[in-house]
Amino acid sequence: MSENNKKPLVILTGPTGVGKTELSIKLAKKINGAVISADSIQVYRHMDIGSAKIMPQEMDGVKHYLIDIINPDEEFNVFVFQKLAKNAMDEIYNQGKIPIITGGTGFYIQSVLYDIDFNEEDSDKSVRKKYTDILADKGIDYLYELLKKTDPKSAEAIHKNNSKKIIRALEYYENTGELMSVHNKKEREKTSPYNYAYFVLNRERKTLYDRIEYRVDKMIEKGLVDEVKHLRDLGYDRSLVSMQGLGYKEIVSYLDGEYDLDTAIDIIKRDTRHFAKRQLTWFRREKDVMFLNYEDYSNSVNMMCDKIYDVCQNKNMKGTKNEQ
Repeated sequence: MSENNKKPLVILTGPTGVGKTELSIKLAKKINGAVISADSIQVYRHMDIGSAKIMPQEMDGVKHYLIDIINPDEEFNVFVFQKLAKNAMDEIYNQGKIPIITGGTGFYIQSVLYDIDFNEEDSDKSVRKKYTDILADKGIDYLYELLKKTDPKSAEAIHKNNSKKIIRALEYYENTGELMSVHNKKEREKTSPYNYAYFVLNRERKTLYDRIEYRVDKMIEKGLVDEVKHLRDLGYDRSLVSMQGLGYKEIVSYLDGEYDLDTAIDIIKRDTRHFAKRQLTWFRREKDVMFLNYEDYSNSVNMMCDKIYDVCQNKNMKGTKNEQ
């Protein structure tokens, strides 16, 4: 199928704190698009401050999908994301608009871009429970060492504190006999069914880290501690995947007396910087991506937006304003 016969898809991503939200709204208005959030925490209700969730009044009339749609104790993973994102894309296409996937979760983006088949139907829930029980009994370090022995390449790609992905990789191997790293490599080599443009926003490292530290300070000022207290009052505890999100698990540890607030804030800043670095490593491995550095565009959102618009026009993406 030629690119012009494929449906259009814009991906706007980059590390946390880089400045995706404002640009995504400007772009959506310029190309007649709608935004699909590829964020693993913004999907949850009640988790607004720590996820830097866009509020309805900030959307400026642009329709957003996959934000504020499930409770923190409901399961949300790449399978669920892929299904919901594809449903949202169908709705957006039916409206004659272009979907813009925006967010920093690279694996979620990849799952849609290449229509990855995860063979979820092969999953044996008892296997997942086995590894969940191992995690509870022996801890994350033991589980990660198990993954390193079973699937070293997956262990290299997964952070040692990401229990959900570690369990999934172990579970996948036990259910299918195929290493998750091998499966993912094959899936990444697939051709995308979309006429896509994939943009990765970036900034000079010091600027990015300064923005991250400022953002964490603003989250504390806005009431992140009270937000976490409210979540606990609602019955959501640290055992939930949602409560393991950056900014949330550290405040939970502070509330549980494991360290003081200043230490919690320092840990959030440090781990968010590390997370941003890992995100950039992921995006650099992806094929056919265009890195856009804010400094190259005089830190102008409008100039960046114009550049992205021109690329979309050159790819003959139907649904842009000039083509209506």
